[in-house]
Amino acid sequence: MEIPKDKLLKLLGARIKELRRNKGVTQKELALRIGKDTQAIERLERGGTNPTFYFLYQVSIGLDVPLQEIVEVEL
Repeated sequence: MEIPKDKLLKLLGARIKELRRNKGVTQKELALRIGKDTQAIERLERGGTNPTFYFLYQVSIGLDVPLQEIVEVEL
């Protein structure tokens, strides 16, 4: 069964938000670390954008976690 795109993006955003909070990093700090604006991080965590692979890679670097950990969402 295929998961709807909007639901999958919300799961991904929630995962990133969880990892960011566990690291004690604010949205603004993460944005600064990866050269994005805070709104880009807000949209990502809300599931309002379909991030590129490179954007996810940047987030993994900014949070100092393996890329695999970012995409490990509960389906």
